[in-house]
Amino acid sequence: MHRHPFPPGTPPISSNPLPLPRLIALMSRKEQPFAYLDTHAGIGLYDLQGDQANRTGEYLEGIARLWGASDLPPLTADYLRVLQEMNPDGQLRYYPGSPELARRLTRAQDRVLLNEKHPEDGVLLKDNMKGDRRVKVHLGEGWHVPRALLPVPEKRALMLIDPPFEQLDEMQRCAASLKEAIGRMRQTVAAIWYPVKDQRMLRRFYQDLAGTGAPKLLRVELLVHPLDTPNTLTGSGLAIANPPWGLEEELRELLPWLSKKLGQTQGGWQMDWLIAE
Repeated sequence: MHRHPFPPGTPPISSNPLPLPRLIALMSRKEQPFAYLDTHAGIGLYDLQGDQANRTGEYLEGIARLWGASDLPPLTADYLRVLQEMNPDGQLRYYPGSPELARRLTRAQDRVLLNEKHPEDGVLLKDNMKGDRRVKVHLGEGWHVPRALLPVPEKRALMLIDPPFEQLDEMQRCAASLKEAIGRMRQTVAAIWYPVKDQRMLRRFYQDLAGTGAPKLLRVELLVHPLDTPNTLTGSGLAIANPPWGLEEELRELLPWLSKKLGQTQGGWQMDWLIAE
C-alpha cells in the first residue's frame, strides 16, 4: 500500500480516522474555499486484495480492525462513509489514500493539488483522479511543493507532507519544507506524518520542528508498542502546524479509543504543543 519501508503490521496514523478527515471537516466550517496540497501523494487509492497488500498484510493490523468495530466514535463518521461508499457490498477491499480522502471530502469550491515524484505512481494517480476538475496532479519532487504552489489564491491551504522515509535526511527535509511553507504562507495548516522509531533521530526532528517559525505546532503520536521496544516501529506521529480550532479536543476523544483498537503489544498515545501560541 503506502511506500513506508517499515515492518508490516503498524498502520501509519494518516491511514486511520484521524486526523486528515477531521482537518478537512474543520476547515470546511468556513464557506471560503481552501486548497489541499499533498507533497508525496502515492497512487491515491488501493486494492487490499492486490499482490502488495496481500504480501505485507499491513492492513489487517490497521483498517481491518476498525472496519468491523461496533463502537466507532461519531468523529469517525466521515472517514467510514468514504470506506462504505468504496465498498458497498460490505467487504473491505478498496482503500482510500490521502488523495482519495481529500477528493471525496473537500467541497465543490475547494481545489486538490497532488504531487507524486515516481513516474509510474504518478500515471496511476492521474488515472485514479481523472474526471474531477478540481484535482490537479503534478509530477515532480515533493520537497519543491511549498515553493511551487504556495501561496495559493484561496488564501487558505491544508498541506500533507507524508514522504516514504527511504532516505536518512527526510525528517530534516520535512522540517525544512514546513519552514518554507510557513515562510511563504504563514496561515498554512500543515501536517507531517513521521515514524516513531529512532528516539535519537526524533529528538533532533523535534528541535528542527520547533525552529520552523510556525505560529503554533501540535505534536500527536499514536503508539502500538512501548516506546523502548528496540528495532521496532513503535508508532506514528503527526506534527500539525496551525491546527484548526477544535482539533485538539477531538483528538483527545479519538486517541484513547484508537490506541486501544490498534495497540499490538501495548497501545498508547501522547499529544503536546511543540510551539504554543
